[in-house]
Amino acid sequence: MVDVVSSEAGIPRPDHPLEQSGGAKWFLPAFGVLVLVGIIYVGYALSQDLAIAKTVPWILLGLALLIALGFEFVNGFHDTANAVATVIYTRSLPAEFAVMWSGVFNFLGVLTSSGAVAFGILSLLPVELILQVGSSSGFAMVFALLVAAILWNLGTWFLGLPASSSHTMVGSIIGVGLANQFMAPAGSATSGVDWGQATNVGTTLLVSPIIGFFAAAVLLYAMKLLVRNPALYEAPKGKTPPPWWIRALLIFTCTGVSFAHGSNDGQKGMGLIMLILIGVVPTAYALNRTPDINYLDAYKSASVAVEQALGKYVKPGVTVAGANAAKAAVQEAVRSKSWSDQTTLALQSYIHNTTAGLQPYASVNNVPTDLVSNARNDIYLIGEALKLIDKKKLLPMQDADLKAVTDYHKAVDSATKFIPLWVKIAVALALGLGTMVGWKRIVVTVGEKIGKSHLTYGQGAAAELVAMITIGMADRLGLPVSTTHVLSSGVAGTMAANGSGLQWSTVRNLLLAWVLTLPCSIALAFVLFVIFRHVF
Repeated sequence: MVDVVSSEAGIPRPDHPLEQSGGAKWFLPAFGVLVLVGIIYVGYALSQDLAIAKTVPWILLGLALLIALGFEFVNGFHDTANAVATVIYTRSLPAEFAVMWSGVFNFLGVLTSSGAVAFGILSLLPVELILQVGSSSGFAMVFALLVAAILWNLGTWFLGLPASSSHTMVGSIIGVGLANQFMAPAGSATSGVDWGQATNVGTTLLVSPIIGFFAAAVLLYAMKLLVRNPALYEAPKGKTPPPWWIRALLIFTCTGVSFAHGSNDGQKGMGLIMLILIGVVPTAYALNRTPDINYLDAYKSASVAVEQALGKYVKPGVTVAGANAAKAAVQEAVRSKSWSDQTTLALQSYIHNTTAGLQPYASVNNVPTDLVSNARNDIYLIGEALKLIDKKKLLPMQDADLKAVTDYHKAVDSATKFIPLWVKIAVALALGLGTMVGWKRIVVTVGEKIGKSHLTYGQGAAAELVAMITIGMADRLGLPVSTTHVLSSGVAGTMAANGSGLQWSTVRNLLLAWVLTLPCSIALAFVLFVIFRHVF
């Protein structure tokens, strides 16, 4: 691999920002020790979790986890390079130290993430593939979307294009959903893509770079009005770092973007790993084995409350022929996003049967391993059906009854949406290590090839500050955004606001990568899913 470090000659230059020595020889050994300790902890925690599993398909589990962590590794050097470009090209931090610094805060961002983005992304997948993730179609789904995302990320990285890993993952999920629908037997109840959720995610990915461009431009204008220091809006001279206060701001925003990237992008890998674990070893991971012994009781209470609330809306004369018929009616409602009088009774009956099955057990640890996977699927399916009430409003309810539905959702989330600490640490290590490898290609594009002039201190600060705030807010709202798109569009916005001019060949390539990412990742995942369905 050859990294280009000069946009003029393609050869290293002693005065180039990427050739600036970091002088922190202790940093890599220290991080190496951290990695070693992390790997030991991950191995120990995984072995403890798997102790309750009857059988463990080690080869399949190992391969799936390796590919999932590989996606986060590629994500690290593909996306996080954007965070360090500004501090490197303004000489606020030496290149090597900046990359290490960013890697550490990516690590911390992953560890402190909420998990909302992880499960928001997974909600794009067809419901029956999630319910049957341990089947051949489930494995085909996981491998297809992961391999498709890695291939597209590697391809755009090789060309030096800051394409979006979030965009790529969403495209891969859509491709799997379309392929699942395409391969379904005629007349079967198979869902494809949840276009409502896909539209919400797609809108976020579409709007965020536009926000980045204009917000960074406006912020730079405001800085020029309020901070009248000409040196702030000039290119760095020689190897001299910026004034201490602007240097502190640039380092702060680089740190914030790195932390926010880990907190937002790292969750995609977490969600996929949880999907893998639920499919391969469901007895260990299908339900949350939390230390809180009261959460199963809370779930039972919420189930009874929503069952009673639904009873108010069951119409006289409607019947459902047994437990299997009730479950089938609920599945059909979720698949078709439709509601009927029979659905109300079927869902009430389904909830009653599911709660009755769990009633004898005081905690999840007491639930027989043979029942754990089925119990999770029942709980998850009920949750998806209730979304048709509180999200789609297909069954009008009074506010008090609707509160019982939302309370049930919280109980379901406690039971099925959880991420063990070792999963966070594994993803954090992969993302942090990826940040320190192969970063130069994207850094050069952001630092040298977007604008026609050298990046100034003010431009770097404005672009990074907007990116940090945008990504941080999206994480709190559980929305996936692209670090790449927000940051690179922010740099372009500051170049336009500063009158520096844009290198339109690079801008066209960035727009082309942005436009092609969705269709190409959809096509890749579609083809791979079809292939893998014949392999598993």
